[in-house]
Amino acid sequence: MKLSVIIPVFNEEKTVEEVIRRVAAVKIKKEIIVVNDGSTDRTKFEIRNLKFENIKLIDKKRNEGKGAAVRDGIKAATGDVIIIQDADLEYDPKEYTLMLEPILTGKADVVFGSRLISSRPHRVLYFWHFAGNAFLTLLTNIITNLNLSDMETCYKAFTKEVANKLDLKENRFGFEPEFTVKVAKAGWRIYEVGISYSGRSYAEGKKINWKDGFRAVWCLFKYA
Repeated sequence: MKLSVIIPVFNEEKTVEEVIRRVAAVKIKKEIIVVNDGSTDRTKFEIRNLKFENIKLIDKKRNEGKGAAVRDGIKAATGDVIIIQDADLEYDPKEYTLMLEPILTGKADVVFGSRLISSRPHRVLYFWHFAGNAFLTLLTNIITNLNLSDMETCYKAFTKEVANKLDLKENRFGFEPEFTVKVAKAGWRIYEVGISYSGRSYAEGKKINWKDGFRAVWCLFKYA
């Protein structure tokens, strides 16, 4: 089994090098696909200075959003399984084995890494982010008849077969609800596993906001 790790990056000069180092250190056969989504800081220079095997860099001239970056990464992926890795140090690549286990044992086609069903360390931050995620996850479950606990999680692993059939459209953070609705409608086998979470504050560079929440609601109904 070969893993393709897609890392969408936008203005993460402080963290992107460390994220790639952590991904590269995972003892799994893999390729690392870094999609520089039109960064205006030193992100692309930080990436180009790294000397690791099996790294592909997609350097986009303008920012199009996470969803567009993921689509570009999927097109370049040659692995049997794909996992999405944000470049902000909130998620731990050491937990790839947890994410991959249901797929490798033939139980799942798609795996969500839930920040809410785990006994692993979880940084305490914003109540309204928690409430917003809970609302979006509940709405997702009503629409799809799933019983997810964390729809908005970054960590989503899925087979290349799933990726090839999704026909994703959303350019920005609408990727998360679009992906979830489409895998549910297609009848793919979905699992959740508990993961740790080291969330960051807005002062530390967090980007998602309330506008993305409204877009997520719109996407849920659009793709349902």
